[in-house]
Amino acid sequence: MNGADALVRMLQLNGVKHIFGLCGDTSLPYYDALARLDHGIDHILTRDERSAAYMADGYARVTGRVGVCEGPSGGGATYILPGVIEANESSVPLLAITSDISVGSRGRFPLTELDQRALYKPLTCWNTVIDRVDQIPHAVRTAFRSITSGRPGAAHIGLPYDIQKHAADPADVWAQPGHHQAPALRSMADPADIERAAALISQARSPVIFCGGGVVISGAHQELDQLVCMLDAALVTTVSGQGCLADQHPHNAGVVGSNGGINATRDVVSQADLVMFIGCRVGSTATEHWKVPSRQVPIIHLDVDASTVGANYKTEVGLVGDARLSLAALNLALADRLKLHPRVDVVSGLALAEQARQLKWAQFAPLAASLDRPIKPERVVDALNRLLPPNSIVVADPGTPCPYMSAYLNNSTVPGRHFITNRAHGALGYAMSAGVGAWFGRPDRTVLAVMGDGSFNFTCGELETIVRRQVPLKMIVFTNTVFGWIKASQKVGYDERYFSVDFGRTEHARVAEAFGVRSWRVEDPAQLDAAILAALNHPGPALVDVVSQQLQDAATPVSQWMG
Repeated sequence: MNGADALVRMLQLNGVKHIFGLCGDTSLPYYDALARLDHGIDHILTRDERSAAYMADGYARVTGRVGVCEGPSGGGATYILPGVIEANESSVPLLAITSDISVGSRGRFPLTELDQRALYKPLTCWNTVIDRVDQIPHAVRTAFRSITSGRPGAAHIGLPYDIQKHAADPADVWAQPGHHQAPALRSMADPADIERAAALISQARSPVIFCGGGVVISGAHQELDQLVCMLDAALVTTVSGQGCLADQHPHNAGVVGSNGGINATRDVVSQADLVMFIGCRVGSTATEHWKVPSRQVPIIHLDVDASTVGANYKTEVGLVGDARLSLAALNLALADRLKLHPRVDVVSGLALAEQARQLKWAQFAPLAASLDRPIKPERVVDALNRLLPPNSIVVADPGTPCPYMSAYLNNSTVPGRHFITNRAHGALGYAMSAGVGAWFGRPDRTVLAVMGDGSFNFTCGELETIVRRQVPLKMIVFTNTVFGWIKASQKVGYDERYFSVDFGRTEHARVAEAFGVRSWRVEDPAQLDAAILAALNHPGPALVDVVSQQLQDAATPVSQWMG
């Protein structure tokens, strides 16, 4: 057994079934091990290391399993970084493996030399570059433990070329059960803090539950449902928190914040006399730069990461622990209190959520029915709500797709990860690749990637991967020939001084067809349903190119543009 064999066996023992990556000179022994050994791992060759990381990210989000991506030294080790950073900041369990120059070549100016250990250190929750072959098994065990326990994140292992060929001891090759999936090694908040939180919540007239992605990661859906129903509390979510309850849950008022939030859901938070943040980092987007909720409202904050509690709001009770375990304990404590002291004169959260939804759909309906050209984004979302199979997985890029899908997508009848977008860093070119990864993770689901034309041109090379691997990914491109988010911001904040945001039109359907993807181009809104339905019914990959309204002219659900 050599070092490359040991790495492959360690991945196998940790339950890895898929690896997304791109070959290179320094990876040859590793690729040879993948070719020789019987390991049951499917390697998906990508056309770009960045895409490999985004695929691993999407895979991890829909499965909870560790997403694994790999690339070679030098350029590969730098190209893969955007996906690693996104996963780490989004609490997605991801392992990036990069090959490296030989240990014996360090400092001698070999091709592709760079300090990978220093490069990845600030961008991951754990990182190493191997110096000796006997370090490989321990490094893999440590990486899996680090990225699945506590707050999940990304880890990196650099594997030098010569060490891949050195002899390894098979006795060191073993894995710790349970570290293949997040969350591992769950912890619960302090029981005394749970009692304090229960006391405050039981006295509130109109508590609002404000959930982030940590609830979905924890799988705390049942416990959260019990909490909001017991309290008759309204629930709002961050963009990443979508799926903590089903879109159509009666207590779910929808997304809040400056990207996808609307005035009606903001009002739900504004009237609260207590807000409980759960699995939420309480960042700038979710709170409209810490304006909603007000700083005068009592706050309870539950998160697995202690560094988030009290970071942006003064917190009456901080609860540090896994959302599922901690909510289960909180529900017991609340039930005992409410038996003895029932709440009186309370505001119905059910009614608040229903009112917010009615206001939202009343504003949405005339725009969704519009026959104006270019096609309004609302009409596209409305078509998806009607035509997508229930509980499809929708992956959205930043720009046009994210706010519209966050505000108005209404497809899930059960909780779970049905909507994915890269909110940590918001890089373009995410959705197509993350959609591929999501399909490999959940091939039983319809997976739709929604992107703007800026994003499409970042990543369209992966259409070859999609066709070669026969991935039945469905894709929609909003074609508006502009970096819309920036142009809309220039309109509102810079007196319409538009600069360097417009670009030429690409025939995206024709590009996709050149790769072998069945495609449609739609300019007439009356023809939109037929094209989307045809794409959904097509057995292979399919793309619908929608000539759409530019964001600066649209009623985009972004608070700084809506007033």
